[in-house]
Amino acid sequence: MKKFISIFLVLAMVFSLGACAQKTEAPAQTPAETPAAETPAAEPSAEEPFAGKIAIVTNTLSQNEEEYRSAQQMVEKYGDKKIMHVLWPDNFMTEQEQMISTITKIGSDPEVKALIINQAVPGTNAAVDKLLETRDDMFIAYCSPQENPPDVVERADLILQPDELGMGSTIPEQAQKMGAKTFVHYSFPRHMSVVLLSARRDLMIETCKKIGLEFVDATAPDPTGDSGVPGAQQFILEDVPKMVEKYGKDTAFFSTNCAMQTPLIKACYDAGAIYPQPCCPSPYHGYPSALGIESTGYSADAMANVISETAKKLKDAGLLGRFSTWPVPVAMMNTVASTEYAVKWINGEVGDELDTKVLEELMTEYANGISVKTNTYVENSAEYPTFRLIMMDFLTYSEEDII
Repeated sequence: MKKFISIFLVLAMVFSLGACAQKTEAPAQTPAETPAAETPAAEPSAEEPFAGKIAIVTNTLSQNEEEYRSAQQMVEKYGDKKIMHVLWPDNFMTEQEQMISTITKIGSDPEVKALIINQAVPGTNAAVDKLLETRDDMFIAYCSPQENPPDVVERADLILQPDELGMGSTIPEQAQKMGAKTFVHYSFPRHMSVVLLSARRDLMIETCKKIGLEFVDATAPDPTGDSGVPGAQQFILEDVPKMVEKYGKDTAFFSTNCAMQTPLIKACYDAGAIYPQPCCPSPYHGYPSALGIESTGYSADAMANVISETAKKLKDAGLLGRFSTWPVPVAMMNTVASTEYAVKWINGEVGDELDTKVLEELMTEYANGISVKTNTYVENSAEYPTFRLIMMDFLTYSEEDII
């Protein structure tokens, strides 16, 4: 099933959406141990949902709660004897050897039939290369990869990522629909060295020019720099009011970094500005913590409650119609859909060639019937059918969302 993989490791791009994180009060988790290599492969029983196990690798709870929780949902559904939830090290950028060790341990268990990685942070390719030296019989899915797309395709059977390039036009257009006259883009050199993020910014500039928005390219501190996440967040809290004072309340703000979303939402809320979308689209991403909303879980009812409470807060501030996101947490959807697809692959319900129709049906099921479509990633006229780019319609908070 796997293509031949070169033994040369691919240098990781200096990028981290894991540093781009939703902070919680929970302590950092430590990677779970996987069973030893001696563990014999068990014979599947008729009652089992699938033979063997599926390993899901996520960032820690303190790095990205949505990814962590989505893996836990799969553990709750299938049980910890079928789903192995393993964690990347918190400081994965400086702990590449531990990443390799984590994936190698997973591969040493012959019962593991599929590997889901969310996020596929820098260093994932090198870790998977070690796995593929001994295992070429495993279904591998990458979610939100941060390494060179053609190299990623050589290693993974399924790649899922929000359509970053498509957002180059949809986010400014959404901002204009909400009344924006100016569009402020916060990022930093490390993120702008990532091909997709840099290309998206260029498309945003082009779209703003086309539709008549003033584009402001603003540099923020890197959360992995000397000032850390607190320094980057404080910068956003202090800079947004200055931008609003300069350009007016009809200014839309966007940041490429997850850790900046909570202060960005809070600052936009306080200043009465416009916020078209988090970097990782989701009703949970930044909104509850920024607006003081208690989240009671990730079920359909819990999600509807979070959306309703967010709309109430915005209504109280007279800001309905000026804040939006996607209607479901895309990071969680990616874990769930790729895991469910892996189950079908293990059970022989899909073959080695990616069945896009089945994949999109699984996503739509997760999204409670909201249609989810994917596009093929294209680079330099080369198409990569297993690399699926996700796009959804916006949820613009309104009276209709209040229950």
